Order: sequence, then structure tokens, then C-alpha cells
Amino acid sequence: MSAQRPITAALLGSELTFTTSRSSGPGGQNVNKVNTKVTLKFDVTQSLVLTPEEKEIIAAKLATKMTTDGVLIITSQDKRSQLQNKEEAVAKLDAWLTKAFAKKKARKATKPSKTSVQNRINKKKKASEKKQWRRRIE
Repeated sequence: MSAQRPITAALLGSELTFTTSRSSGPGGQNVNKVNTKVTLKFDVTQSLVLTPEEKEIIAAKLATKMTTDGVLIITSQDKRSQLQNKEEAVAKLDAWLTKAFAKKKARKATKPSKTSVQNRINKKKKASEKKQWRRRIE
């Protein structure tokens, strides 16, 4: 399971598909000639590396970044070179996977301190008193 091994782009390397296209990012006139935009695709449902539990976690946590067929799509076009954009797309995938498998810290229920409760009540009384003075006398 994911608790024993970290899921990274390096682990999924053979299952990642990269495509390139013309970028709208920086690069001046070079943008019109060179395919620097990189699109990374990872088919979660067909993955042989991931366990069914890991696939479910990814599908649940990264649902907004996936197609209906279960393909995770990441694009990068911020850099001027194809290699840098490819590295950035892989870094994004790593970050998303790390976030998806991170254990959420349990919230500890706490009570407000006596002073904070007293301060809140005092503020409410002052506000009420202020409004009492604004009333019209009948």
C-alpha cells in the first residue's frame, strides 16, 4: 500500500505519456516555431504499478484533474524550453501525488479559555449598551 512506498513520477515513469504542442507562454517569436508546451498524461485506471486502493485514492482526490476515462492530464508551458516544461510537469505530478497520499492531521477539539469567553461577553454587553443610548426616548 502507499504507506510503505511513496508514489512518485519516477515510479510511474514507464506509464507516463508526454506530448508537445505550440505554447502560448514566454518566448517571443520563437513560440510560433517550436513545440515547447508539454502535456503529461497518466492513465490511472490502466496503471500496472498502482494497487486498486491507490487508484481509488488518486481518483477521489484528483478527480477534478482527470478525464472521465480516468486519465490524469497535466500541462506546462511556463518555460521557454521543452525540457524545462517536461520537468515542471513531472514536478507538478509529484506534488499532486504527494498531496493526494498525505495523511490529514486529526483536529483536536478545544474549548475557548475562560478569559476569551468573558472578553466576548463583555464586548457584546458594551455593543448592546452603546445601542441602548442610540434609542429614541418615547
